[in-house]
Amino acid sequence: MKLLKKKLTHFLLLLVAVAAIVLALPRNDRASFTYEEGQPWRYSLLTAPFDIPVYLDSTTYNYLTDSITRNFPPYVTYSDSAVRNTMDRLGHSAISPVKLAQLRRLVAQVYEKGVMPSSLRKRVRGTASRQVRIFTEDDDNMVNARDASAMLSVDEACKWVLDNYSSSFGEIDGLAQSDVEALRTALSPNILLDSLHDTKYLSQALQGVNAGQGKIRQGQRIVDRGEIVTPQIYTNLQTYEEMLSKNQEGDQTHTMVTIAGQFVYVLLAFVIFYLYLSLYRPAVFADTRYMAFMVSLITLFTLLAALLFENFSLGIYLTPVAAVPVMVLIFIDSRTAVISLLVTVMITALMATYQFQFVVTEIVVGLMAIFSLNQLSRRSQLLRTSLVIFLAYSVIGTVLSCVSGEVESIDWRMFMAYAINSLLFSLTYILIFVIEKIFGFTSAVTLVELSDINNPLLRRLAEEAPGTFQHSMQVSTLAAEAARAIGANTQLVRTGALYHDIGKMHSPIFFTENQHGVNPHDGLDPQTSARKIIGHISDGVILAEKAKLPRVIQNFIREHHGKGITKYFYTVASNAAGHDVDKAPFSYPGPNPQSRETAIMMMADAVEAASRSLKEYTADSISNLVDKIIDSQIADGLLRESPVSFADVENIKATFKKRLGTIYHTRVAYPDRRQQVSSGHA
Repeated sequence: MKLLKKKLTHFLLLLVAVAAIVLALPRNDRASFTYEEGQPWRYSLLTAPFDIPVYLDSTTYNYLTDSITRNFPPYVTYSDSAVRNTMDRLGHSAISPVKLAQLRRLVAQVYEKGVMPSSLRKRVRGTASRQVRIFTEDDDNMVNARDASAMLSVDEACKWVLDNYSSSFGEIDGLAQSDVEALRTALSPNILLDSLHDTKYLSQALQGVNAGQGKIRQGQRIVDRGEIVTPQIYTNLQTYEEMLSKNQEGDQTHTMVTIAGQFVYVLLAFVIFYLYLSLYRPAVFADTRYMAFMVSLITLFTLLAALLFENFSLGIYLTPVAAVPVMVLIFIDSRTAVISLLVTVMITALMATYQFQFVVTEIVVGLMAIFSLNQLSRRSQLLRTSLVIFLAYSVIGTVLSCVSGEVESIDWRMFMAYAINSLLFSLTYILIFVIEKIFGFTSAVTLVELSDINNPLLRRLAEEAPGTFQHSMQVSTLAAEAARAIGANTQLVRTGALYHDIGKMHSPIFFTENQHGVNPHDGLDPQTSARKIIGHISDGVILAEKAKLPRVIQNFIREHHGKGITKYFYTVASNAAGHDVDKAPFSYPGPNPQSRETAIMMMADAVEAASRSLKEYTADSISNLVDKIIDSQIADGLLRESPVSFADVENIKATFKKRLGTIYHTRVAYPDRRQQVSSGHA
């Protein structure tokens, strides 16, 4: 039932991850894309799902429409009433009859040329033809063009009349100032803009600009991945988006096929990851926490890549993909980190504009991050790795440009994207802390920090139970050597050993290493003494929980005696009773060691404590002691639940013997210096 529950959990993790990624992946079925003129098309090949009319790009369209508007001959009408009104106004002025006759003759001549408003005159002079058009409804709606070069504005007409009047009379003072003002007031244009027909026919001319440009037929290419978005392609894409938003239902089949293909692709990537873990990391695969961590990590960074891709032109390269294998390396191992890198790159490559370059770049950068970090013991190492990532991006990006023969196309913005990527990666130390809190993991960085003897809990142990502190230091060294010998987690064993006996701080005097001539057990019965000794397990767990030590460190406290018994007090009680007594009051609560690290800890703890009771330290005595202690633990079944092999046990024994021989080596006895006897010469 438990196995079935784990399999179901793994399946649900897989399903949720694949669904979330597929929903976030960019597809060509969307009504809008993120693209810019002059930049590569970042999506896959886009073909027309229906016929799309081709319109001119905005630059060409604006140029043509401006040209048409600027050179369009205006439509005008002639106003006979303007001439009559001008003559009437002049007749009612105070101009003398002689001067008035001459002015009327000249005004009649200027009206024959044509007088128009200044704005209309300016427009006519801006055209190439210098013509106006006249729409005649009485003549079968005919349009007549007339040369407007000689036509004048109102101000120009007034000046022409005055100039010609002076020329005719031979004197400039022929008209008084009041006469000039009367002329200017009386003149009005006789050629006016025909707004109705001018607007109508100009609109028809502008509409014809985009007519007859052709079509992109259904199934033809609109734009391909990596193709530069030219102004014309940009216009075609906008037309496609507008039509697609109005006709979404017409492309449902294509959309479903795309989604199905992406779903199978992403599912295949995760299946490969699952197969690797089940075959080569079964312990990790069986742990729901580790599976949730890795699947969530890959999914999270893929979603981040999709988000950045949709909002930034170089967004795919802003995503710190290398953080995925680094996190896996920190909390699991390097081989799994490499596989997680390949799976993440395999999925995110679906979004890349240049997929080959992206895959090669991210794999090289990810591997360099793994190799440069190897074993994280200080958070400052992440800063060094971020620098390595920036250099790797820059080098591989330049190399790929050289290989493709596009050195001149190297974009400085890519290096800016690499720098931002590296900066984001350097912030993964925050992610380490979050992962530890969410999944209950413990990184090597945290273990190193906890192993600092200046840690408040260890300082308190050194002050309140100095003998226990020295014992813990010796056990830490001994266990770390053994862990290194069998390939276990050395830092975990070293740190766990330092804290395994912190419960003895509750009553340090009851433990031999803290006694100085007085043994409080002398006045107690065996059961009470056993209870005092066994109590350091529960006391240690309480202290660890209060200090918020990681669960993995608390396991060393719980498991370092397993379900063994306090043999000394059990033997005393049995001897006093004359028969074997109940073992329950003399048994530790356990559990037995569940990992190689806690198993090593149990063996090192017992061997180190027993080695203090040896009367002489010879190679044989140390070897016999190590064999006796560990063989006894095996015989009692205390190591049965841990994954240590017989080969591991032999290597651990050999390491203990060598290390204890070094600690307790026999020193050469220095001879006493003899005193010189006087010869007594007379």
